[in-house]
Amino acid sequence: MNTLKEKIESYWDDRKTTESKEAKNDINTVINMLDKGMVRIAEKVDGKWVVNEWLKKAVLMYFPINKMELLESGIFEYCDKVPLKRGFMDAGIRVVPPATVRHGAFINKGVVLMPSYVNIGAYIDSGTMIDTWATVGSCAQIGKDVHLSGGVGIGGVLEPVQASPVIIEDNCFIGSRCIVVEGVIIEEEAVLGANTVITQSTKIIDVSGNEPIEYRGRIPARSVVIPGSYTKHFPAGDYQVACALIIGKRKESTDKKTSLNDALRTFDVKI
Repeated sequence: MNTLKEKIESYWDDRKTTESKEAKNDINTVINMLDKGMVRIAEKVDGKWVVNEWLKKAVLMYFPINKMELLESGIFEYCDKVPLKRGFMDAGIRVVPPATVRHGAFINKGVVLMPSYVNIGAYIDSGTMIDTWATVGSCAQIGKDVHLSGGVGIGGVLEPVQASPVIIEDNCFIGSRCIVVEGVIIEEEAVLGANTVITQSTKIIDVSGNEPIEYRGRIPARSVVIPGSYTKHFPAGDYQVACALIIGKRKESTDKKTSLNDALRTFDVKI
């Protein structure tokens, strides 16, 4: 693995070398490893998420070494450089047409893909539901037993290579039409109510206690979150600006499904 990493780094430093047969084989090897889940763009090390930059470099070099190809499916015609993922039956993955997954994205056993889209470099762990018209961007990391509701947009990132992807940890529930982008981390068991938008600049305000507590770039574990707004002064006057409000916490429970249902009812969260 270290040798492969060193070679990818050397190709990145001198792009002309990617024209060689050896370089193309090595880059394709990395993409195949991502596709099988043998490596992943980001992983938790000692409790902190670490980005494997060399893998993102391999993905970025994968595009120019491939030629555009015509892809046809019945009356539909496509033209792309990246083939579609295959082998869903053997991998134990349910895929409802016309769900689309690009080669180089890993989908673990027991995942359900409703008509949705998953981009290259993404990682989706076991038991997760990707609901209708949800999109999982390039390199996004989705944990176990997550539910991405209809129309959810999970942002992707390839450049800069050091940038962290969006990370949704285990047992999270992301409500309909939520948007999570710019490398935001949604920690385990969190619930996002419908239409919540989280970016790196979004104010995330915990209003469940006597005093507000503000976060940026991450939703703490087990938080129940809804869309909100606060007043901001501009030269033209005072206007309401979108934010996210933490209104409570899910109970710690071994029965995650029961805990989720309780949280949705208790806090009247729209999903």
